[in-house]
Amino acid sequence: MPAVPAQPRELISAAAIATRVAALGQEIDRALPPGPLTVVGVLRGAFIFMSDLVRAIPREMTCEFLGVRSYGDATVSSGVVEITHDLMAPIAGRRVLLVEDIVDTGLTLRYLLDLLHARGPASIHTCALLRKKLPDAPPLTVDFVGFEAPNAFLVGYGLDAAQLYRNLPYVGAIDT
Repeated sequence: MPAVPAQPRELISAAAIATRVAALGQEIDRALPPGPLTVVGVLRGAFIFMSDLVRAIPREMTCEFLGVRSYGDATVSSGVVEITHDLMAPIAGRRVLLVEDIVDTGLTLRYLLDLLHARGPASIHTCALLRKKLPDAPPLTVDFVGFEAPNAFLVGYGLDAAQLYRNLPYVGAIDT
């Protein structure tokens, strides 16, 4: 097992996250046409964010999950996205909200959008708790964003470092 990094520096408090997630739920509900929604969470990082977010969206919905891996235990992306868990139900004709923990290079989100579009949903919208604005990353639109994030390795509220720190109630940064 890799060495455990030092305790993360808190960047976004649990209270700030709770307030923003509640607001995001209302924004999503107002912005999307009425009717049922299929919320697709990207495992494992988005599971805590998604659980809070779906409770903040006042409409009928189903929940699905996609597992992906591009980091492994490293702190930089391998550049290759691998599906580790696929959807259990079809999304053809459904309105889909794809929920990510963090968008930085956009590689994973682009891959997942292509994958999901090929399955014939009525529409796909995207939501990310965090978005990093990296100078060399190609532009990518995320429909709903919780917070703009610094260019640091972030953990907590579902995000991990070698599978650690997911349980922190806040988002923090660790030195890599």
